[in-house]
Amino acid sequence: MYRFLLTPRWWGINVFAVLAIPFCIFMGSWQLSRFDARVASHHQQENRTADAKAAAPRPLQSLLPVDQVTSGRQASARGRFDATHQLLVPDRTLQGKNGDQQGFYVLTLLRTDGGKALPVVRGWLPGDANATADTAKVPAPPIGEVTVVGALQASENEGTAGVRAGGGLPKGQLGMISAASLVNIVPYGVYDAWITLTDPPAPLRAVPPAAVEGTGLDMKAFQNLGYTGEWFVFAGFVLFMWFRLVRREAEAAKDAALGILPEGPEGPEGPEGPEGAVGPVGAAAEEGATGEGATGTEVRAGR
Repeated sequence: MYRFLLTPRWWGINVFAVLAIPFCIFMGSWQLSRFDARVASHHQQENRTADAKAAAPRPLQSLLPVDQVTSGRQASARGRFDATHQLLVPDRTLQGKNGDQQGFYVLTLLRTDGGKALPVVRGWLPGDANATADTAKVPAPPIGEVTVVGALQASENEGTAGVRAGGGLPKGQLGMISAASLVNIVPYGVYDAWITLTDPPAPLRAVPPAAVEGTGLDMKAFQNLGYTGEWFVFAGFVLFMWFRLVRREAEAAKDAALGILPEGPEGPEGPEGPEGAVGPVGAAAEEGATGEGATGTEVRAGR
């Protein structure tokens, strides 16, 4: 009954099923492993953040370049604030008691002894960076040589939340905190990193360190989980269709062996019905032919 599985047509179907099902299972397992890795990375980052808050600050140079391990660590740097290049970073949201609040960062460059400047986010203020009443609340940076301590952060990019990479901002504002954005604003080199102060001066509020990119449970993580389900569904669909085709072919072969042919549009045996059967029209024609023959015989006999 199942000899049809060895035909060339079914060889192609079988090979496709044998290759497609393991491939779908492999891809689904790989997507699931990516989701598990993101979950594990998220937990590790949370643990690092908790450890970083309790750990003693380390010199800036010992934590560069910023990576998944050093991001969020407490860093210390010594130098002088450049008050002439203090910048506001607009449209930044901070979690408050009543939900998210819109405001802006206050960023000041710290000229270190190494010659380069370190972008320091001294804090966050609610309001509009274009409103004079709100910007008037920004405190002046300390004068003289100071030591700052804060959470180390990697340079922002176009995918970072709140970034305005399109430009068009007024003078004194910055859309993205990165060395690439600052190099055209200040006449000196800038570190490819920045820190957010742990204890900012009033009325500024501390900006919490952001999670390292690619370590949080963001939309990409749940996309991996969705792709996992899709690949496993594809594997099940291929298996289901293979069994369905085999069953249909086996039933057709069984019917053919029993002499049961599939019905056509005009009956099981074509337009004339079963072989040897005579319809009403055929019977009438046959009867007329017989009568005509009998009459002819009688006339000849009379002559």
